[in-house]
Amino acid sequence: MNKKETILLDARLLGVIDKHAFDAELSNGHRFVVFLGRKDFGCQLPQPGAQVIVEMSPFDMSKGRLVINQEQ
Repeated sequence: MNKKETILLDARLLGVIDKHAFDAELSNGHRFVVFLGRKDFGCQLPQPGAQVIVEMSPFDMSKGRLVINQEQ
């Protein structure tokens, strides 16, 4: 089983932790950390309150990767 298992979820950004890390919350209230992918380092950073789509592992729901910024 070589394929990486991921799920896509809608989330809202709550605040900025670092230049490439954000606090986020799912609609059910679960909070976690979202990181920007390497290819997104040069892009405009999303603002707190933005609705985004994140990619998460079903095995570790404490962190995710920003896939789509719906505000752009």
